Amino acid sequence: MNTQFIKALLGSNGGFAALVLRVPVGLILAAHGAQKLFAWFGGYGLEGTGQWMASIGLEPGYLMALMAGSAEFFGGLALALGLLTRPAALVSAFAMLVAIFAVHIGNGLFMSNNGYEYALTLFVVTLSLAIQGGGRFALDNVLLNRLGGGTGR
Repeated sequence: MNTQFIKALLGSNGGFAALVLRVPVGLILAAHGAQKLFAWFGGYGLEGTGQWMASIGLEPGYLMALMAGSAEFFGGLALALGLLTRPAALVSAFAMLVAIFAVHIGNGLFMSNNGYEYALTLFVVTLSLAIQGGGRFALDNVLLNRLGGGTGR
């Protein structure tokens, strides 16, 4: 196994700050994904979300809803746990970029006008987690130690 790659993927010099970012943002993303996938928390599920996505030009809508919902739900859970933090953060950041440019950019910055400020905030947080990793209290450290990549710090 390539230990340099494993260290780059799972290692992190982040401390408590990564935990503070990971857990709430991961849970928020997971909840948004659950709306899309399972119609939980007032969401429309795959069918409804897929129809909406098709209506704004993201086609095939059902597949786009499945991909966006999965990125948010599974990526969010992984972020909250600190499990494969960097890949989960990159996938989530990409999903937020799509949301910004496909849905919100034309409405300006502010959420009150369905603007992009919230998606931008989630993008910036997930991008920072992709850069720094999961931090001291992440399951990535357990994986890193089991795979022989060191202490994770």
